[in-house]
Amino acid sequence: MRISRRLLSAAASASTANPSEIAFFSRLSQQWWDESGEFAFLHRMNPVRVGYIRDKILATAEDEAPTPAQGRETVRALGARPLAGLDILDVGCGGGLLCEEVTPMQSLARLGGRTLGIDASSSNIAIATLHASQDPRLSGSPSSSNESQKRLEYKHTTSEELLASGPERPQFDVVCSMEVLEHVDHPDKFLRSCADLVKPGGHLFLSTISRTPLSQFLTITMAENILGLVSRGTHDHTKYVKPSELVQFFSDELRWIQRPSSGSPGTLPFDQAELRGMSYLPWAGKWILTPRGAPMELDCNYLFWARKPKTPQ
Repeated sequence: MRISRRLLSAAASASTANPSEIAFFSRLSQQWWDESGEFAFLHRMNPVRVGYIRDKILATAEDEAPTPAQGRETVRALGARPLAGLDILDVGCGGGLLCEEVTPMQSLARLGGRTLGIDASSSNIAIATLHASQDPRLSGSPSSSNESQKRLEYKHTTSEELLASGPERPQFDVVCSMEVLEHVDHPDKFLRSCADLVKPGGHLFLSTISRTPLSQFLTITMAENILGLVSRGTHDHTKYVKPSELVQFFSDELRWIQRPSSGSPGTLPFDQAELRGMSYLPWAGKWILTPRGAPMELDCNYLFWARKPKTPQ
């Protein structure tokens, strides 16, 4: 497996944050909240990403209720704030789109989660913090000393540094890392750090790009080189991660998933993990979840969800 080989070759002290990647995105940091600029595709992708997170959290709450009727009542009671009461971490938050996109149903904090966004770029964190400060409902009233009022905070750090920040390891109900995995060094170490930040029984959400000829054509040849939709050098096809590699890592290395007997990523235990493709519809200007079973469903952009076992495996 490609990821495991990279893990074995990485020094234990090696950082997953790539200085060149940090510098690249730091130069673009002023554009995070320009919906027609460099990050336009991420703005359009956000409803799908947050909707998927919301739906998985609600589905889990419904499934774990003692009866179907109680499950439906739980979902109804959560209403427009399905993440209320949950501690949420966004790893590689960039300018804060996933954390606080202005449209109410398109961000973690606005759905009720106590959200911490972290990023290896100080420029990104500065932009995110400035943007959040414009809405006291997210950042807390400037005149108030009550920290519990804060629904959203940002911090310039990495997942590894957060784990090592104190004697008590911080853990979260939900950890997200969207469009980050394909930019880090030593992806195994990065995944382990994200996994360690999840509480037992908690959720990990990733979105990334598969390493296929189709993704090379769409994300680099077309998006970068021909259409100029994103800057050249944004992506490195060799760093893309296949869905099967994630499944194997979470099965064999972390023991979060009981590996399916068929070996197919599409036959994952429904209560342990899931893969969903994402497709961009240029004629509609929006992203959608790719229909299950569609040809090449997982050959480009995709989402991965896994639930940490409540007891060590």
